[in-house]
Amino acid sequence: MRTTKSLLLNTVLVCVAVMTVSPLLWMVSASFMRTGEASAFPPPVIPSSPTLEQYASLFTRLNVARYLLNSAVVSTAVTAISLAFNSMAGFAFAKYRFRGRRPLFNALIASMVIPAQVTMLPLFLMLNKMGVINTYLGVIIPGLASIFGIFLIRQFAVAIPDSLLEAARMDGASDFRVYWSVILPLCRPILLTLAVFTFMGTWNDFMWPLIVMTDDAMYTLPVALANMAGEHVQDTELMMAGAVLTVLPVLVLFAALQRYYLSGIMAGSVKE
Repeated sequence: MRTTKSLLLNTVLVCVAVMTVSPLLWMVSASFMRTGEASAFPPPVIPSSPTLEQYASLFTRLNVARYLLNSAVVSTAVTAISLAFNSMAGFAFAKYRFRGRRPLFNALIASMVIPAQVTMLPLFLMLNKMGVINTYLGVIIPGLASIFGIFLIRQFAVAIPDSLLEAARMDGASDFRVYWSVILPLCRPILLTLAVFTFMGTWNDFMWPLIVMTDDAMYTLPVALANMAGEHVQDTELMMAGAVLTVLPVLVLFAALQRYYLSGIMAGSVKE
């Protein structure tokens, strides 16, 4: 009986996995097809004669290299700076006792229920007053700190023994030295987890760059790909090649850091 249940469960899981992966595999396959081949009915699963002409067109005719660079610069900058800000704030909420700490943290957590779309208009008006609309800075600033990131690091840092921090202070370490030499190394799993979250979220972000950017040359890859889809709606193979370029970096990043990502997620459940 147990063997039958196990076999049935594994069969269902395999079917779900196939249904999930099949569109991605066809996307990759279609990106190597010649123009018009993917539009046949029924659509072919494997290209009859694989070619790189779609990728060549993206880089030579549609300047995708520029959009890739834009996405890489924005995503890397947001990830690096947000890790610094979030880790400092998370450390402060976890290990410092200051007036209003609990109400302030509770207010931050409560604000997580507010949809991001609600804050876009006031945020846009603020950045417009600052004169950073249609600049990389206008895309980067909203991601420099996140409530979720502060919460994640705070929950992890709570479990770090206070005795380690006191020992470092007794040895003459300043608060920043304690943060840099004690907290950051111990928080490495959760920092890598947050880095994956942040990079993937920024790389895939479509709405905010679309709102802030007005110059085509400054588009990030998702915005540029959507813009090209309107002009090349019949070029299925070309769009699939663009989709592959959009998905590939985050898949590689997730695969490379998967071990740290999972351990960080499990560790983030610690409570004070």
